[in-house]
Amino acid sequence: METRKVQRLGPSTLAMTLPAEWASEYGVEKGDEVSLRLGGKGTLTVLPEAAYSEGTEAVVTTDGLRAESVERAIIAQYVLGRRVIHVEAGEDTANLPSDHINAVYNAETQLMGLGVVEETPERITIRCSVDPEDFTLDNLLERLESTGSTMRNEAIRSLAHQNPDLAQRALNRERQANKIFVLLLRLIFTSYQNPNLARAVGLSDGFPLIGYRSVAKNLELIADNAEDIAETALSADGHALNVETATMRRIREYTDEVNELTALAVEATVNRDFDTAIEVKERFSAIENRAQKILEDVPEMENEELLKIREVLVSLDATAHYAVRNAEIAINLALDTDSDHITIQ
Repeated sequence: METRKVQRLGPSTLAMTLPAEWASEYGVEKGDEVSLRLGGKGTLTVLPEAAYSEGTEAVVTTDGLRAESVERAIIAQYVLGRRVIHVEAGEDTANLPSDHINAVYNAETQLMGLGVVEETPERITIRCSVDPEDFTLDNLLERLESTGSTMRNEAIRSLAHQNPDLAQRALNRERQANKIFVLLLRLIFTSYQNPNLARAVGLSDGFPLIGYRSVAKNLELIADNAEDIAETALSADGHALNVETATMRRIREYTDEVNELTALAVEATVNRDFDTAIEVKERFSAIENRAQKILEDVPEMENEELLKIREVLVSLDATAHYAVRNAEIAINLALDTDSDHITIQ
């Protein structure tokens, strides 16, 4: 870590020189203005004028890339906060091949606020219209949790009522869950790169970003678990589990308890609420072995039918564990500030 000496320029003015390499990289010269931002834990951030730009552009040259790699490169540039992404053919090919063009449009459908603004045979330009000030990270976490919960409820109801339309509805929501997750990643990455954006997305400083990244990933995995239950419903004979009514009732009750865990864990995260996070852990302890107990009470049956029941219960159990992980992150965030429980000195 580089150190600098603080010098006195007048009776009440202290000064410090800026690193020449940093000034050169961001075009800071004598007479230019920079912004100062006071952060937590004694931090002071110096921001050049370039930090306020609308975002950088990126060019993806497709020579030597498979279509899947082109699609992944576009998603990566979106996550990294690029405002404009150009996808163009290289020297080896005069025009973009059809599979690369399809990859561009496949990426567009996966990403919120992304759209093609210009297209020629050799180049496609896509632009992200997302304004960070239109969203807060807290709100997006809540939306992602709500989407996963809705998917889970629809999948379980599909099994209970032998209704494949409900399962298909849950599967259709999975794309929306992925869009919210990737948008969260974009806002987290850009807020880390530009501390000014942290305040725009609802944070007073960048400290919680690491925790939010983990919570978002856990919520994305929770949505994947709901997708698994929906796929089980579609593939099961009669789109139902071969269980007694009482057992199905226990599964639905278990689902309700898991729903409460996931919602409370996100509530604890966005509110930095230690007590709510502890409540999640206590509730989890009460149902930790619920899936195993339900499975043990199922009468003997064909292995294939038993496997379907187990798949559903495993997904619910995994969801509960992800909720506890989010509660643990919430505890770390809550205990980083003064509260009824902690005094930071």
